Amino acid sequence: MDIRTILKEKILVLDGAMGTMIQRYHLEEEDFRKGWFEGHDHALKGNNDLLSLTRPDIIKEIHAQYLEVGADIIETNTFSGTWIAQADYHLEKFVYDINFQSAKIAREVADEFTKLNPNKPRFVAGSIGPTNRTASISPDVNDPGFRGITFDELRLAYKDQVVALLDGGVDILLVETIFDTLNAKAALFAIDEVFDEKGKQWPIMISGTITDQSGRTLTGQTTEAFLISVSHFPLLSVGLNCALGANMMKPYLQELSDAATFGVSAHPNAGLPNEFGQYDETPEMMAAQIEQFLKDDLINIIGGCCGTTPAHIKAIAELVKNYKPRKIEC
Repeated sequence: MDIRTILKEKILVLDGAMGTMIQRYHLEEEDFRKGWFEGHDHALKGNNDLLSLTRPDIIKEIHAQYLEVGADIIETNTFSGTWIAQADYHLEKFVYDINFQSAKIAREVADEFTKLNPNKPRFVAGSIGPTNRTASISPDVNDPGFRGITFDELRLAYKDQVVALLDGGVDILLVETIFDTLNAKAALFAIDEVFDEKGKQWPIMISGTITDQSGRTLTGQTTEAFLISVSHFPLLSVGLNCALGANMMKPYLQELSDAATFGVSAHPNAGLPNEFGQYDETPEMMAAQIEQFLKDDLINIIGGCCGTTPAHIKAIAELVKNYKPRKIEC
């Protein structure tokens, strides 16, 4: 069944944090090298995208845990899957492998669960992160006009990632955690190029991040401005993720819901991190806050970001069964 049709009939559940789950395995340097990078001359621990190559068993297990508790959509393990991000590890030439294998793993697990229950099809979203550079802000306080990356460099990097994700079998492309909408525009430009070359279009989700209670992205855009900046593109959904917990995200989600003509998504953190960088909100606490999204008809897709686990997603999946999705105009 087409996801656009399903989105008008029910609220879809997105998975939770990949990084939070990976931390539970207490992996060491060798886990990030196994079978691929034993002779690499740069430290690789912490480059989680590599685990799709070196420890695919772990990534598959995490995907399965989220699907078992009711997730309809799982994200590929490719948040840092551009050569821009991988350049920090001197692994630019492995970008295709990282994205293709990540998509393939997620595809296989999703298909296994769909086969078990065809009435609940599972979807794979290709995760496209913001990169670690911004096209709108100078990284040099002494040179405001300087940029660490160009629009064309971003476009080409995103294009390489998109091609590999689609080759690996994703259903959706998710441009997420957008702190600079110019970066996102480069991603959308690249996606459009790939669609033209392949002669086919895939659904696209866009998700920005509001960095604090000013209601703005890191580059200073308001939520409304962010929406206007990306509304020229035919989207499956627009939404917010990361940075804030559900309670603090709600007013900005309300702005999106009031103005967007397509689906609205949210995957907030499990609250704000404590002094040790840990997230304290329990599944019950988070679900209680998200229920306000549902009561106010704000969302079509809901999941979790930093600090969330299968237990959080299970609580959310049980909750959404009692609510209808936000009405989509077109």
